[in-house]
Amino acid sequence: MRGKGVRVLIVGGGVAGLATVAALREWGATIDVVERAPGPTDAGTGIYLTGNATRMLDVLGLREPVADVAVEITRQRSTNQRGRRLFDIDVAALWRGVGPCVSLPRAQLHRALLDGVGDAPIRWGRQPVALLPEGDQVAVEFDDTSTDRYDLVLGADGVHSTVRRLAFDGHAARDLGQYAYRWVAPRIDDEPVWSVQLGRGRQFLTIPISAEQTYCYYNDGPVAERPGWRDDLGATYSEPVAAMLKALDYDDSTLHAGPNQEVVLDSWARGPVLLVGDAAHATSPNMAQGAAMALEDAVVLASSLAASDSVADALRAFEARRRPRTNWVLSQTHRRDKATGLPPALRDLVMRRLGEQMFRSNYGPLFAQP
Repeated sequence: MRGKGVRVLIVGGGVAGLATVAALREWGATIDVVERAPGPTDAGTGIYLTGNATRMLDVLGLREPVADVAVEITRQRSTNQRGRRLFDIDVAALWRGVGPCVSLPRAQLHRALLDGVGDAPIRWGRQPVALLPEGDQVAVEFDDTSTDRYDLVLGADGVHSTVRRLAFDGHAARDLGQYAYRWVAPRIDDEPVWSVQLGRGRQFLTIPISAEQTYCYYNDGPVAERPGWRDDLGATYSEPVAAMLKALDYDDSTLHAGPNQEVVLDSWARGPVLLVGDAAHATSPNMAQGAAMALEDAVVLASSLAASDSVADALRAFEARRRPRTNWVLSQTHRRDKATGLPPALRDLVMRRLGEQMFRSNYGPLFAQP
């Protein structure tokens, strides 16, 4: 079907929402976008995009503006908490023929996507407060008291999705028993390496995101906001932990903390309302697949709409095509979380012997097109 005469509302102006705008711009529909944030922001930390994510940026015509501000990551290194190496992965070779792995400040990615969708009509500081089915359409009431009708409503509004709350019986994200701290520190190593130190059920990760900056991630286990987490992290892990923590002593404005959560639903559609990205299938960040799955959702949704006779048929085709892939990612994140929770001596032995093989098998199905 063609999009002429179809009205689409995209709720969410982040990665999933903007990627969907880019994917649908040639389809011919009238597209409105609402975003609850008051406007673009420079806040946030960093993001890592694996090869299947950059492949989708290429499809969407958005790879070049992202590559211009990103660091290409060529190697991933895993060590124990004392810095003893467990295994390395040549990710440039692993993803060859798919796409490069890159990292960059999250705000830079958002700006590149905004530039890529050009004059998309984004209404900042707006969100729906009610979704009312009317036959094949949805009447949407907004928080500015206005109402409009759409043939398709897409919830691209993240883990704490308003659309999911309104249309999916208030289904909430569930905690994974992981409380994470994220911040940005000065870059101290020229090598473009993603590096993780593994403790028992805890991890400290660093990724260069520019010539001057490093993105730091610490999973502190299930306890929220421990007052002494910095002291424990510095005492338990080897360098560069102490250097990265010093950045917070000088300026903690980039620090973001909160629980890791996942979203699991029996269906992503309710009539002409569809969830995409983290709103539909958020997982633990240990596979770095949140943005990748959102970008793939956008491309597959556009393909499904173009190939189907109706919106309803397109949404069924979309979910049938996407669910096996997102279920794979979900299962692999669970396996990874279990592996890092093993007793350190056993975990280190397994990782040294099988780490590279396990890593490759984790991502195996994602090398193919979505």
